[in-house]
Amino acid sequence: MLAILLAHAAAAVVAPLLVRRWGRRAFHPLALVPLGSLVWVATNWPGAGEQTVHLEWVPELSMDVTLRFDALAAVMSVLVLAIGALVLFYCAEYFHHHDGHTENRLPSFAAELVAFSGAMFGLVVSDNMLLLYLFWELTTVLSFLLVGHYAERATSRRAAVQALLVTTAGGLAMLVGVIVLGEAAGTYLLSELIAAPPTGTAVTVGALLVLVGALSKSAIVPLHFWLPGAMAAPTPVSAYLHAAAMVKAGVYLIARMTPGFADSPGWRPTIVVLGLATMLLAGWRAVREYDLKLILAFGTVSQLGLITVMVGTGGRDVMLAGLAMLCAHAMFKAALFMVVGIIDHATGTRDIRRLGWLGDRHRPLLIIGIGGAASMAALPPFFGFIAKEADLETILHSASLGSAAPWVLAGIVVGSVFTTIYSLRFVYGAFARKGRTEPSTRVAEMHRPPAAFLVAPGVLAAAGLVFGIWPTGLDHVLADYADTVPYGDDGYHLALWHGVNLPLLLSVLVLASGIAAFFARGRLRRVRLGYLPLGNADRIYDAVIRGIDMAAVRLTASTQRGSIPATQSVILLTLVLLPISMLVLGARNRPELALWDSPLQVVVGLIILAAALAATVMRNRLAAVLVVGVSGYGCGVIFVFHGAPDLALTQFLVETLTLVVFVLVLRTLPAEAERSTVTRHRLPRAALALAVGASVTTLAVFAMAARTTTPIAELLPDAAYYRGQGANTVNVLLVDIRAWDTMGEISVLLVAATGVASMVFRDRRFGAAPRVADAGQPDIGRIPVLPTSPAVGEITWLRGSELRDPRYRSLVLEVATRIIFPLIMVLSAYFFFAGHNTPGGGFAGGLTAGLALVLRYLAGGRYELGEALPLDAGKILGAGLALSAGTAVASLLLGAPVLSSAVIQFDVPVLGSVKFVTALFFDLGVYLIVVGLVLDVLRSLGARVDEEMAEQVERSRQSRAVSR
Repeated sequence: MLAILLAHAAAAVVAPLLVRRWGRRAFHPLALVPLGSLVWVATNWPGAGEQTVHLEWVPELSMDVTLRFDALAAVMSVLVLAIGALVLFYCAEYFHHHDGHTENRLPSFAAELVAFSGAMFGLVVSDNMLLLYLFWELTTVLSFLLVGHYAERATSRRAAVQALLVTTAGGLAMLVGVIVLGEAAGTYLLSELIAAPPTGTAVTVGALLVLVGALSKSAIVPLHFWLPGAMAAPTPVSAYLHAAAMVKAGVYLIARMTPGFADSPGWRPTIVVLGLATMLLAGWRAVREYDLKLILAFGTVSQLGLITVMVGTGGRDVMLAGLAMLCAHAMFKAALFMVVGIIDHATGTRDIRRLGWLGDRHRPLLIIGIGGAASMAALPPFFGFIAKEADLETILHSASLGSAAPWVLAGIVVGSVFTTIYSLRFVYGAFARKGRTEPSTRVAEMHRPPAAFLVAPGVLAAAGLVFGIWPTGLDHVLADYADTVPYGDDGYHLALWHGVNLPLLLSVLVLASGIAAFFARGRLRRVRLGYLPLGNADRIYDAVIRGIDMAAVRLTASTQRGSIPATQSVILLTLVLLPISMLVLGARNRPELALWDSPLQVVVGLIILAAALAATVMRNRLAAVLVVGVSGYGCGVIFVFHGAPDLALTQFLVETLTLVVFVLVLRTLPAEAERSTVTRHRLPRAALALAVGASVTTLAVFAMAARTTTPIAELLPDAAYYRGQGANTVNVLLVDIRAWDTMGEISVLLVAATGVASMVFRDRRFGAAPRVADAGQPDIGRIPVLPTSPAVGEITWLRGSELRDPRYRSLVLEVATRIIFPLIMVLSAYFFFAGHNTPGGGFAGGLTAGLALVLRYLAGGRYELGEALPLDAGKILGAGLALSAGTAVASLLLGAPVLSSAVIQFDVPVLGSVKFVTALFFDLGVYLIVVGLVLDVLRSLGARVDEEMAEQVERSRQSRAVSR
């Protein structure tokens, strides 16, 4: 099973390369991936047993990779892989008028389609519900990309977004339900959950939330409208996702959970009512459509309602009948969608009003279309007839439905009449002469499709006939899972002939009524309603989206007025009121507070307090920043007093770098703030500031008083040393124990750096800082090169300073930088390598290297920054993130938990024994990201602003010269 998933992943990666090289012919080798996987499924058929695979991933979060291959998973795998292989083979002809050069999105389309096949296989074999949800959402994202393949069309974009919003909303509800059920049962394994389902109100709510996700995926009323809209996708997507695969995911999940939750309150009534409503409403809509694809789309929705009722009602025989209809529907509906694709290609239209004599012009296509439609209309001897007979018989005698069985049976009969009508409408609309004496214009001008184009739909249509004549093979296969469902164990078997009974008479009634209604369509058309009495779901969706947009705009307008002080005030006020209210109203322990441990702490505290007060009254921006820095350095000293040298080192480095960034920004602002700005709302701001400080202090005091067990801080040193192989607890926490948090934090840093650069470089390409050799290039050297300062003499200490304005140069600073820079870089390397056991680490080392770059920039200007590190900051950031993420993937591939570290020890001559942990590579990624972030800030807020200021000075000089 893992090999199948990896094979699909690899095929998705290489698919774009193959399509670019071979064009549409690349779909043939890509089809071998699901086809080869199908061979494995056939040779490892589980029967009444099962196969499992377990791989630990994130056991603390119950995210282990647990796969289970039982009878239901095997049946669904055959549908996913077999039809997937046929669809990929079909694509080679469907895209015959495109190639890898004229169809730019065809390479990505191939990758997405193969990836979807793998994701669906992963979904049906996942036993871990959280893993199932990951594959579930992966199919949603891939469906969005596939439906929106023709991105230049507004209809495709709208359909893709609509499908994404509806199925994602259902998926989020499902995720909540999965968590509720998993926590209630104490396990996230579906097999264990269904074997011993928990009870209670929370479980009932959780099961219904999972049901919401399943119903949205399978387009059940009232969430059915996205599926007809998704017909904007290419026909292979419709044949695969919307007939055989993705829409069956919800049905699969219902079938999987029915053995354990069929009797859960609300489960059966919800499924029966919504399923029947879907069957009737969509069937009625199908007989009103003129687009062949929409006829099939609404027909799909209708029959998904029927299948949902069958697999979700409960009962062994009803489940058997439901699975039979699921298989029959996959075969005939995928075949018919492919037939529509061929018609569209051959004639350029899907409108049945523009088609006439097509059956006469192409008899093989007519035969395939009739075969698929006959199975859809439940005509013997096709498998669709056998499945419909099973539905009627098992519903009639369903013990789980009780007295409601006749009403459900009546609803299915009425819905089946609609099925007969739109099946006839499809065949007649696509292939009949329609009273014409000659072919319609589109049919007359059609080009005959190649024989290879007919293979895939022909195979599926023939399969419906073969299994109709020989249903025993499918009966045994489907019964293996149906036997696991309680209720109604009457031993029903699929067969072409069960004798003359009520289901057979009902089938005759359905066919007769459907045929009569079809031939009386002229009279019925005159009495039909000119409007939709229940409204148009598409328009209701549009109205809901517009309402949400308007509400969002109004809410944003009232809460986000563009005032940073107002926004901060709301956030800080919430911080004060909410926790303090809970503290006052709730239980609390009596706190014990020691104000200080030594007089030195008092002195440092008074300095911090004085600096904080000074920052609130100063109008000079630079002075205010400096006194804020004093507060930060004071906090670092407090860390030293408490024996936290790592925190102190990081605090000093961050504070220094922050001061530099502030100074770079303040260059573009006035030296002093306006008096009115400083004095405005002074008292409310002071009150809020005091309230925040008091609240944070109070919460910290009571939080420490609420501690009832051994503080985790006392356990961390041993955990760091024995589990993380490091004596520096802080660094081991960052790169090993809490490495997931660090991964998230460095990702945020990368996004922030990209955002800053995007705003500053809004009108030109990103790149490395300019070098001295670039000074004469047009893109960089627009500013005249300044004369060399006389103070330099014959010795050049920093190359970049040669191009700097002599007024801003300092020989002492240049000489000091030339001497100190290598020492700082050596210190940075020391912090990096020694950080696992002594104060330092990748973050501290990266900050130190960043300060070295700051020194080079301050001493030599923007050209010196390019000489110091002539690399694009984005590439450094990307390399760092790739290295950190690669460490995570490497652990997983080696069979270890993600981001776990291993010890490597070896002997080196002279140096002796050398030992390091693999977390060093993760730490190296952190180091590179910090360096890249500092370089990005210096490039954006430093070199770029320098250039703009120089341009402004030059424009002013030229303006004065012209005025003279």
